[in-house]
Amino acid sequence: MALNAMLSGTENQMMSLVKAMPADKYDFAPSAAIFVPSQKTDFSGVRTFGALVIHVTQANYGFGARFGGIKPDVDLKSLAQLKDKDQIVAALAASFAFLHKAIGTITTANAFESVNAPGGGSVTRATAAGGVVVHTADEYGQMVEYLRMNGVIPPASVK
Repeated sequence: MALNAMLSGTENQMMSLVKAMPADKYDFAPSAAIFVPSQKTDFSGVRTFGALVIHVTQANYGFGARFGGIKPDVDLKSLAQLKDKDQIVAALAASFAFLHKAIGTITTANAFESVNAPGGGSVTRATAAGGVVVHTADEYGQMVEYLRMNGVIPPASVK
């Protein structure tokens, strides 16, 4: 299915990105201290790199459960307690496997059935599946900057 192929591309980029960030940088979050003093910046409440990865993990499960009609086999709230890079990366990988399974439940017969949208209202199953891919790509873009701020070249940028 095209949605699974689209997800695979985003998944591959995301997984290589999270593996490239050193373990000791998973608690990194940008702050005004890393910018020139004349720049007016506000980074209060910005997620750490590890928290961004966990956010994507939770969103993958949440979206997949919503449009796939299957229950995650993990406690989503407990994911926020993860601190170790290897555990966080493994949880993200598992969430992508769950998401592929959820996308596999979409058929030509049910693709345009309505499901609850994350922010309220409703969307079709196909739209929700596309939405989770877009969400992951958006978070990936933010995380690229975290790597660059730490002197790490994102793997997708290497030719």
